[in-house]
This record gives sequence, structure tokens and C-alpha cells, in this order.
Amino acid sequence: MIRFLANILMDRPRDYEDPGVRRVYGMLCGAVGIALNILLFAAKYLAGLLTHSIAITADAFNNLSDAGSSVITLLGFKIAGRKADSEHPFGHGQAEYVAGLIVAIVIIFMGFDLAKTSVQKMFTPEPVEFSVVSTCILGASILVKLYMWLYNRSISKKIDSAAMGATATDSLSDACATLAVLVATLIAHFTNVNIDAYAGALVALLILWGGYNAAKDTITPLLGRAPDPELVRRIRAIVKEYKEVIGVHDLIVHEYGAGNLMVSLHAEVPADGDMNELHDVIDTIEQRLKTELHCHAVIHMDPLDTNDSLVGETRVKVQDAVRTALDAPVSIHDFRMVTGPTHTNVIFDAVIPNELSISDEQARKEIVQAVSKLPGHYNAVVTIDKPYLGEEMP
Repeated sequence: MIRFLANILMDRPRDYEDPGVRRVYGMLCGAVGIALNILLFAAKYLAGLLTHSIAITADAFNNLSDAGSSVITLLGFKIAGRKADSEHPFGHGQAEYVAGLIVAIVIIFMGFDLAKTSVQKMFTPEPVEFSVVSTCILGASILVKLYMWLYNRSISKKIDSAAMGATATDSLSDACATLAVLVATLIAHFTNVNIDAYAGALVALLILWGGYNAAKDTITPLLGRAPDPELVRRIRAIVKEYKEVIGVHDLIVHEYGAGNLMVSLHAEVPADGDMNELHDVIDTIEQRLKTELHCHAVIHMDPLDTNDSLVGETRVKVQDAVRTALDAPVSIHDFRMVTGPTHTNVIFDAVIPNELSISDEQARKEIVQAVSKLPGHYNAVVTIDKPYLGEEMP
């Protein structure tokens, strides 16, 4: 159904990286979610009245909260689609993550409330009446929620949406919760063993687990996460297509909502190259990154002496010494040499893994000491740098 509606509403429904396409998918899934959850609430509430089941009634209100969550998701995508303004120069894309976090909080509160009610019913149980109608409603509800899980998960992967991923997780936990309620209803009918309150508690635990995972998935991008390795690979591939670019370092991806990326990097270029020609190449690369990857790029040119073999050989020796001293995959860049009458200053940035147990200052001291032991009277002038790609990449 989602694909059918998408083909009606959009000219290019498969251009998942386009912000407009993402927004339509998000709002479309939100609208369908609202409609289905309201229908499920009405049906389950009726089933709860017929059977006097706390678990079924609680499950019904869980679907009502899901409808509210879908409203929040829909509004989140709508706000995220607003253009940049003077107060938000990078757009409103983070609203999508905020919406996902609100959904997760609503899920968690619903789980706690249901857990409280279920525990109370354990001490004051009420008889549960069996109804064929309610059993069929529960069975149909499971199928509907599995369908919602499938389409939300599929769309979340295609448009890379944490909010849609949270909704998918919630739909799956709802299906499991309703299955637990259905099993409890059948057990009560065929064995006269009333486990309605315990089924409600199980539903609460599943809801809480789903809320926790949804919160984790939405908080991560809000705090700032490492970029997708495939995106990093594509950025590097485009930049290094040009023969004028010798190397790439200090690549940072700033995310202001899915589909709203700012990229900055340093491109090493020949120090003896024509400045105007190199500048034109860099402009071309920035434009390609914007056109092909939908990201705004700022590229800094780092001149590299490609004619001095001593510089290249020394750089390799220094990097090997640094990696041995720290016993870590440290990389160096912006390497320069300044020769004096008594010693040679080697100036460079060292990218230290975040997992290294020692402090940056201690790492700097060990690097200086390791370089000083190399033959040639070298003195290291080091700037400690950090990787922003999640893991250091060559």
C-alpha cells in the first residue's frame, strides 16, 4: 500500500536521498500508522469490554498511544522539511530525531503504566470471558502490526530514518505483546488458568524494551554519531578521482538531520602546482559532492612537497616509530621538515585512536621521545588530532 501511494504522490519515489522524497515517505507512513492504530484501538477496546480482560484493554490503549506517536512522527518529518532560516541556518532536519525521541519516551511511559496496572491485577485478579470475536480481533491485530513493522523497517532503511526505525521497533514489540495476550486468552479458555495479569506484565516488558531501543536509536544521532562507512568511501572515491589530489585527511561529516550533511576535509595537492588550476579542481570536487551525495562540502588544500624524496622517506620512518611507540594504528599528516644547524624539526599532526588509554599529552610526549631516538637528530613538533569517522581510515 505504501509503495502504491508513493507512486501516486511522487514523480521519483526511488530517489531516497532526496530530502523531498524522504519527507513524503515519512509523512505517508505516519498517516497510514495513525489510521491503522486508531482502527486497532477501537477493535481491541471492544474486545476488552467483551472479555473484561485487562491485558486486551491495555493493549488497546497501547495502540492509541501508537497513533499519537505516529502523529508526532508525521509532525517531525513536516518540521524537518522546513527550509533553513536565520535562526536555524542548517535547516530543521534534527526535528526528525527529536520526534523519534518523543515517541520513545511515550512508549516507555506507557510500558511503566501498564506494568503498574498488571501488578495490581496479580493481587486482585478478575475472571476473563472468552469471545470468538475478540480472539479473531487479536489475531488480525498481530497480522496488521507485522505488516506495519515490515513497511516501517523497509522505509527506514531506504531513507535512513531513526524515527521510522523507532516506529518499526515499536510495531514489532506490539505484535509480540498482542501475541502474548492472545496466548493468555486461549490458556484461560481451555485450562481455566487465569494468567491475564501476567500476560499484561509481559506486554509491559516488551513495550519497555522497545522504548529503550527506540530511544537509543534516536539519541545516538542527536549526540553525534560516526558517519556511514559507505558514505565516507564514496566521498573519498570522488575526491581521489582527480590526479591533482595526492591524499585526503581530516575528513569530518557534520549531520544536521538525515539528508542534511556538511562535509569538510583536507586535500593534499602538489606544492609546486598552479594555484588557479588546483582551486578550480577543488571547486569541481565540491560541486560533485553536492550533486551526487547531496552534501555541502568545504575542502582545504594542503600543499605537499612531492619532489623531495628525503621528506617522503622521513615521513615513513616517523610514522613507523610513532605506531611502534604507542602500539596503535596512528596516522600522521601535514608533515613538514625544517632543517637547522643542530637538529631538524619534523612538524606533523598525529591522529590518535579514541580508544587509546593514555592522555593526549602523554601520547605527545611518547611520540616526541620516539622520534628523538631516530638517527638524524630529529625533534618532533606534534599536534594531537582525533578521528571523526568512528575508526581511522587510510
